[in-house]
Order: sequence, then C-alpha cells, then structure tokens
Amino acid sequence: MTGRDVSEDYEEYLEGYARILADASATGRRLTRDELDSRRTLGEQAAEAGLGLRALVGAHMAATRAHWPTGDSVSVDDALGAAAQALDAFAEGYERAQRLAVRQEEAARREFIDDLLYGRSDLGRLAQRAERYGLRLSYEHAVAVARGTVTYEEGDAVLREVERALIGRFGDRSILLTTKDGRLVYIAPGDQSDVLAHFAKQAFAATGGGQVGIGRPQPGAAGVVQSYEEALNALDLGERLELDEPVLHAADLLVYPVLTRDRQAMADLVEGALGPLRGARGGPQPLLDTLTAYFDSGCVSAEAARRLSLSVRAFTYRLERIHKFTGADPSEPVHRYTLQTAVIGARLLDWPSRPSQVRK
Repeated sequence: MTGRDVSEDYEEYLEGYARILADASATGRRLTRDELDSRRTLGEQAAEAGLGLRALVGAHMAATRAHWPTGDSVSVDDALGAAAQALDAFAEGYERAQRLAVRQEEAARREFIDDLLYGRSDLGRLAQRAERYGLRLSYEHAVAVARGTVTYEEGDAVLREVERALIGRFGDRSILLTTKDGRLVYIAPGDQSDVLAHFAKQAFAATGGGQVGIGRPQPGAAGVVQSYEEALNALDLGERLELDEPVLHAADLLVYPVLTRDRQAMADLVEGALGPLRGARGGPQPLLDTLTAYFDSGCVSAEAARRLSLSVRAFTYRLERIHKFTGADPSEPVHRYTLQTAVIGARLLDWPSRPSQVRK
C-alpha cells in the first residue's frame, strides 16, 4: 500500500519476528524450538483467519527489510538463514491448519452424504446443511452412480479428474460429486440432463470403461434417496442381465422391477416354461443361451447364430430342440412372449445356477 508498510497489515502474525531475526542473526545460530513453535502457531492462526499465504510471505519479506539486522558481526547469510527458518516454520503451521481444515470438511461432507443417502437426520436440518453444498432439496434431483474395476475414495485421482472436467465444462451448477461404498456418486438438479450425461461420459473414461446407473429425477430429500437406490438397482440389473451399455437409465429398466415384483410368480413361470430344458443332453444352459441370443438379436436366427459362433443350421436345430422339450415354439408370437419373459426371469433369478431361487 502507498505510504504504508505492508507488514503493518499483518502485525499480529509477525509478533516477535523482528526480535528473533535480530537475535539469531547476531550469532548465526539456528532458531530455538520455542521460536519455531511460535512461528508455527502464528501460521495456524493466519490460516484459520482465512488469510492468503502469498500475502503473508510478502508481509514477512517487508518486515525483514524493515528490521534488517545491523552491526559489523551480522552477515547477510546469517540474516537470510534466520528469516528462511522463521518463514518455513510459519508456512508449516499454515499448511498444517489447512490440511486439518480439509480433513474436517471431508468428514462433514461424508457425514452429510451418509445422512442424505440413507434418509437420516431431521429434514429441516438436512435441508440447511444441503445449502452449504449448493443443493436445494425442495427441487428435484437425480443421482448417478459410477462403478469401475476398483473401489474409489475421497481424494482419489479419478474423482478429481471427473470433477475438473465437470467444473471446466459447466462451472458450479449446484452439484455434488463424492464417493460412496467404492463408487462415484453424483447428485445434480433433475432438470440438468446435459450435466448428468457429461458426468457419465467422464466417469466412463476415468474409470477405464466403468458403468454408470442414473436414477430418475425425484423431489425432496426422500427423492434423492429414491433416485440413488434406482441408480444402484440399474447397475445391479446391468450386472445380472449382462447389459454392456455404458449408461443405464432407471427409467428405461422399469419393466424389470415390475416383472420381479411377485418373485414367486416369476419363479413359477421360469420353472414351468424352462424347467423341461433340464432333460436336454448337456443340461439347460446351452439352450437357455440359445434363447437369450435369439431374443437379444431381435429373433433373427442368422444374427443369433453369429453371436454364438454357430451355423444357422445348427442354431435352427437348437430352436427345434427347445420346442420339443418345452412345447413352446420361439418363432410363434404367443409362445415367444412367454419364453422371452421366462428367459428374463431366469437371468434375474440366476437360473439354473441357483435353482433353489425358483423352488421356494
């Protein structure tokens, strides 16, 4: 500042510095433990006050010039050495306080995420805490969950990479990116589908081809929980149904929860429609794979045969065997619907690997 020593603006954080500089420079000694501790303490206090380290370093340099030791026995090296020790200890205290603040912030963030996604805490207090992270729980929010081949924690490079990409593209749009149970979790306003899509793209790349489940937009704090559970269920369905799409939208998978809502009815259908395949030589799995490929390829025999690395003739023979065992013709529309529903049920119930699932 013009006409004013910059060190005067930070005088309370320079307390004792001139004396330490003069005493240490006079003999060329190193700073004592007490002197270093006093610098660290002042550094912590400056960080807690929210002051910038760059400005504080400038204040120390200004104070060094203003209180430069005099006397024939004082060398430049001794004076600079004392100043460097004092400033290093001050910066150490400053950085220690900042690390502690970051850890405390991460802990508070983690507690908030747990309370939000598990529906804990008083709703009013939860909404108040949410505003700290830019979330307005009275609005609709959608949750996206990304999983990779490894688990992720707060501070991981993958999380930072995705966060940088989102901020670089959209800035701060009242979003919250974190980790939960080893997965990336992203909460965003429900009307910002472009942000969710970009998150899915960045998460897919950062996780090395991981899969992303996106829940439907839902209002309120309970809506965040519901959307989160939908995203998790989408990933679970993707794994059980062997869906290889990089992004799974819960809205596109609603038929599957409907099909399994009455689990016993689905189990009876699977056993009734596909149970006879157990009598096939080699067991039911090859013929079940045949039906899966047939329906997944739009009931085009040539495409299904290619997926199974079979000739069309061999594939057609398998369809005939299925008809013989089950009495249902996969090419006939009414039979096809029953068989396709049963095949979906078999994948959801892990049949025939776990037959007990359908015999309760």
